Amino acid sequence: MTAGSMTAGTATDIGIVGLGVISRQYLETLLAVDGVRIAAVADLDASRAQAAADSIPGCRALGTDELLADPGVGTVLNLTIPAAHAEVALAAIAHGKDVFGEKPLAATLADAARVMDAAAAAGVRVGSAPDTVLGTGVQTARAAIDEGRIGRPVSASAMWISAGHEAWHPQPDFYYREGGGPLLDMGPYYVTSLVQLLGPVEAVSGAASRSRDVRVIATGPRAGESIGVEVDTHLTGILHHASGAISTVTMSFDGVRSTAAPIEVHGVEGSLIVPDPNMFVGEVQLHPRGGSWETLEPSAGYADAGRGIGLLDFVAGHHRASGAIALHVLEIMTALSDSAASGERVSLRTTAERPALVPLTPASEWRNL
Repeated sequence: MTAGSMTAGTATDIGIVGLGVISRQYLETLLAVDGVRIAAVADLDASRAQAAADSIPGCRALGTDELLADPGVGTVLNLTIPAAHAEVALAAIAHGKDVFGEKPLAATLADAARVMDAAAAAGVRVGSAPDTVLGTGVQTARAAIDEGRIGRPVSASAMWISAGHEAWHPQPDFYYREGGGPLLDMGPYYVTSLVQLLGPVEAVSGAASRSRDVRVIATGPRAGESIGVEVDTHLTGILHHASGAISTVTMSFDGVRSTAAPIEVHGVEGSLIVPDPNMFVGEVQLHPRGGSWETLEPSAGYADAGRGIGLLDFVAGHHRASGAIALHVLEIMTALSDSAASGERVSLRTTAERPALVPLTPASEWRNL
């Protein structure tokens, strides 16, 4: 294996809390790795937990409290809704377990800080999605920047426009409550990518709006049901990176579609188009000064990866999808909302180092944990 890839080790016993839609993608990745064992699963719906356990060799269906205390679980994968992220993480930490969770790290910045402080006091580690930034898409763009192919980075833009998740999700309520909204739901992919590409952020300015107070579920058994909207559903912000680069971000549930590139990065010697950071792959395009657009071959990142690769990176000791980055990204997003409410620029208290670049790692290597 390469120096930057995952090294072989003993089996890692994972306990999964929360078996909603996203858990299927995690299981697909984790069950393909011989060195990882899904030891136990838990869900508020006991029948759903039992069904999952029955489909996984050697897996047990437990209650949440049982799983968090179980000595046979080494690392907790927290796939609950955002409002429960901190509660589950803190309970796992109290039992001396490492935790890797879905984004955001917590529904509020205060809760996220409590999680990180508790982990430091207990001597355990915290990791967090999004791990899509570890795929070949964002990592190849990161490599191009690090190699100086666009010269000194000056600016970037990130945009995600949608009509709202109620169009496809059968239980979209939490997207419109505290901890939800387009910024906290989709923003982590884009903001984490910007931190990967351009480094930490020192200050932000934001503006936000809400197009309506009620949404109508379009699919599933609750189709036609109205749900209340408690959060802003459109936000635009400016990020001032410590490197001197300036990024603009737009996240919205109030549009329909955009033709804008998901992320663009501009430097004094060239420009990059970065693919959808909600995906692990995609074409990275470079336009050097005096040249024309060209597609770069993948040169970095976990190839053919899926959700869960960040957990594998985490348990292998690389920790590129760290709690420190997730805390910084959450503060960036929280500060954008605070700035939108106050009309003032907000300076940040947290920071995070850009993690090490992921060497180009084929699936045959990362599946051999």
